[in-house]
This record gives sequence, C-alpha cells and structure tokens, in this order.
Amino acid sequence: MTAWAPRRGPRGVRHFLEIDDLDREELEAVLTLAAESALPQVLEGRGVALLFEHPSLRTRHATEVAVSELGGHPVSAVGAEVGLGVREPAADVARVLAGYHAVIGARVRRHGTLVEMAAALDGAGQPVPVVNLLSDAGHPAQVLADLLVLRRHLGELAGRRLTYVGDANNVCRSLVLAGALTGLQVTVAAPAGFGLSEELVERAGQLGAAPVCLDDPHEAAAGADALYTDVWTSMGQEAENARRRQAFAGFTLDGSVLAAAAPGAIVLHCLPAHRGEEISEDVLEGTASVVFEQAALRRAAMVGLLAWLGGVEPR
Repeated sequence: MTAWAPRRGPRGVRHFLEIDDLDREELEAVLTLAAESALPQVLEGRGVALLFEHPSLRTRHATEVAVSELGGHPVSAVGAEVGLGVREPAADVARVLAGYHAVIGARVRRHGTLVEMAAALDGAGQPVPVVNLLSDAGHPAQVLADLLVLRRHLGELAGRRLTYVGDANNVCRSLVLAGALTGLQVTVAAPAGFGLSEELVERAGQLGAAPVCLDDPHEAAAGADALYTDVWTSMGQEAENARRRQAFAGFTLDGSVLAAAAPGAIVLHCLPAHRGEEISEDVLEGTASVVFEQAALRRAAMVGLLAWLGGVEPR
C-alpha cells in the first residue's frame, strides 16, 4: 500500500474529502481559525453550493451559517433536485456548479461521487474545492468539531486517550485518522465483522499511531479520557437494522462503560442519538456529556475550514 497523499488540484486548490487531506500543520491552522472570533469575509459576494443526498440537520445548518458568516451565499439542493449520477453525471454537475460557486460541498451516498467531482474539476482546470459533508467512507467535517470540543476540555491532545464504542463507520474512520494526525490515542471497540479495515489501520499508522482494536467495551474504555459512540445503523443501512441490533448487544455506552474510563472523562456522540441503543439516556444527558456543545461547534469548524480553503492564515 502506498502512502496516502493529500489531494492538490490545479492552481493550488485544495479539496477536503477526508481529514488527512490536511497535514498536521494545516489541520492545526483550520482548528485555530475555527477558534477565532472574527475572520476576513473571504466569501463576500460569492456562492457556495451544498448538495445533500442524505437528510441533514447539523451539517446543513452549520455550513449554511458558516458560509453566511464569511460573507457568502449558501445554495442548498437535496436528493432528486440534482440527481447525482442519475439525472446527469456527478462530474458534469461539479463542472456546472464551479461556474457559479467558490466551493462545492456534498453529502453523498458513495465516496466515489466526491472523488469523481474533484477529479472532474482538476481535469478541467477549475480551481474550486470540493468538501465532504459526509460520505459512506468518512465524515471529516464532523471530526473537525470533535477535535475542537476535545481540545476545549482536554487541552493538548497528544498522549490523551479516546475510546470509540460501536460500529467502525464513517465517523469512526475519520476520527481514527484525526487521532493519528494529532497524537490522540484512539481505541476502537467493535464486535467481530464491524471493526476497522486493515487498510484504514495501516493508513493511520502511516500518519502517526495506529488505533488499538478490541472487542470488549469495558476493556477498551479503561483509563480513557473521552468516550465516543454513534448509531449502530447508519444512513443507507436501514435494511440491516435488526441484524445490527443483535450484533451490537453489549456495546451500549452506558454507566458501566463510563465508570471504566478515567475520572472526569467526557462523552461524545455526533447525533442523532438512539437512546437505549448505542448510548443510555443517563449518560447522554449526564454531567460527562459534551454532546450538544460538540454539535454547536460544527458551525465554528466549518467557518475555520472554509476560511482556510479561502486562503486565510491564523494570526
């Protein structure tokens, strides 16, 4: 397997398809910008296209507000309004939208759609970044907010420990890569058949430290500074719901798992939450939970990312 390389398009344009499209210094710059109170209006008078093949609450609202804060005009379209790969090829959609907009953000069913869009713009020499607002492979926009809330509560992340309990889904994969970039030690507890791929573990190892993979939530949580979980059945997997609920029995982030973590450990969840499944009501609403603070930081994360893509450097 070759080393992962960040995607760089023509004339310096940068796409953001996964968290490791940024190197360590660039990721630090994005997080620093996200924490600043006032940034240049780099999108003033410009449009940003936002495409959604899946439902969206936090991502859509956070991104639309972030675009507006930077002086831009967000234009959102959902499902059949665009018909990526159905009404017309994703590559054609990207090239058309690049004629109107400064950035194209998309929440897609297949990660390959984002790759196709970015490649089409690169090939045509159109310097417009493509931003992953969620795909089946990763959710890097979410993980930017996760890093912000972790730093707010834990300080320097290098050497800190985070345990993810549940399905090693798109959020988990992006989180593992982010951990490798920041020095955060990530442990993933998942039942057999639902853990990380060898390729993803190797990719994280090339960036920094590979994650620890276990099949016991209590063992994985022991001494952790932060615990994280997500739904057992992601969008597009609804037909697997019954099988997944059976497979994930015993993987609820509940009081007993939290008790195994370090004193003062915090709890994260990217929402929406299924109370009583992947997380218990008392933990989600308890004093360790930073879940709704985490959700609020989605806006700041998008402001930082869009500002950085627009060429703003931290002061």
